[in-house]
Amino acid sequence: MTSLPPQPLSPLDGRYAGAVGALSEYLSEAGLNQARVEVEVEWLIALTDRSLFGTSPLTDAEKESLRGLYRDFGQAEIDWLAEKEAVTRHDVKAVEYLVRDRLSALGLDGIAELTHFACTSEDINSASYALTVQRAVTRVWLPKLQGVIDTLRRLAEQHRDAAMLSRTHGQPATPTTMGKELAVFVWRLERVAAQVAASEYLAKFSGATGTWSAHLSAEPDVDWPELSRLFIEGLGIGFNVLTTQIESHDWQVELYDRVRHAGGILHNLATDVWTYISLGYFSQIPVAGATGSSTMPHKINPIRFENAEANLEISGGLLATLAATLVTSRLQRDLTDSTTQRNIGVGLGHSLLALDNLQRGLGEIALAQPVLDADLDGNWEVLAEAIQTVVRAEIAAGRSQITDPYALLKDLTRGRRVGGPELAEFVRGLDIGDAAKERLLALTPATYTGLASALVDEVAAR
Repeated sequence: MTSLPPQPLSPLDGRYAGAVGALSEYLSEAGLNQARVEVEVEWLIALTDRSLFGTSPLTDAEKESLRGLYRDFGQAEIDWLAEKEAVTRHDVKAVEYLVRDRLSALGLDGIAELTHFACTSEDINSASYALTVQRAVTRVWLPKLQGVIDTLRRLAEQHRDAAMLSRTHGQPATPTTMGKELAVFVWRLERVAAQVAASEYLAKFSGATGTWSAHLSAEPDVDWPELSRLFIEGLGIGFNVLTTQIESHDWQVELYDRVRHAGGILHNLATDVWTYISLGYFSQIPVAGATGSSTMPHKINPIRFENAEANLEISGGLLATLAATLVTSRLQRDLTDSTTQRNIGVGLGHSLLALDNLQRGLGEIALAQPVLDADLDGNWEVLAEAIQTVVRAEIAAGRSQITDPYALLKDLTRGRRVGGPELAEFVRGLDIGDAAKERLLALTPATYTGLASALVDEVAAR
């Protein structure tokens, strides 16, 4: 048997590349190296801007040509780094050599020794990861999450008055509306999305053990912590002043826990919509040419929601591992974080894939109101809650001599179906005021939805 040509091992790079490819611009090895070049170049510019060690500020043209090293980063640089790393066995050192090589080509050999000046690898890496993760989350993941939220909001508004039977513990319960139930997910997701949007992305830039020792040895009169802070904040990320050799990664732990939290809510959404489809509340809109089953031609499987479930579970498990691993490092430094962080894109990738499945799945369902109506009409016993509550109010008001309204309704309805006529006859025989009796007689399962419709306004305007 002949061997296959090289194939992607992860489905994110193969079958699902079209859905998650936008993340690779930031969270691939190439994306990380591009960010590393960016940090190295901007550090060179920061040092020369302050005329340190006898240098002069670069001209605007020189700065632009230097910034072209990361702005135009492409296949040539990817290949160059791969060859160099095969020799150095050190990825950040290979990036330093790349920048030095390109400085020579640009005629800027005079500042070559300031490349990677006083930096430990984590100075470059922490800034690069902060930049790439920030860009991946804010430019790719959050907009996709917002797209799902917006789709849910539209469905909530569309179905705000669509009365349906609730199911608490899987059993018929006080009716609600489909719109209100979907609005609950909008409310939950918007809260977590706001937390993710407010996330910090931190970097350190303080040398081998976080003490600026080499910096001070080279130039004791510079306020290196302040210079480092201005540099890092100038990149658009936050500065962590107090660290060991590594940035402590607490911001990553917080972020991945929030993304995982969002994934838990999305998983709940997927299982609920799957259940509504199973109950017949939603019908699935056929996609031309698609096959639901290899043997049963009639089937339209809810695969979007099932795929979302699976990918959210994979993402959640990996993000939990990232958070658990990155929160600790032995003494001043160990390298467990190095290989761990290379899987950030995998964790976010499966989450992004789930979001894509959910958004597409929500666009391929239609509410089957007749099914909802029939379900409501077959469960008049859910009005027992309303009846016993009204009776209790009548007792409190002195208009009824009933002694145990809950037990009275329990005897009538628990474990059995009660039809509308039977319930109406029961209400007419109750010892309550006429006004209360009329309100109950006018009530149906379809109208016993309280403020469900109005509650959709809580998310409609946001």
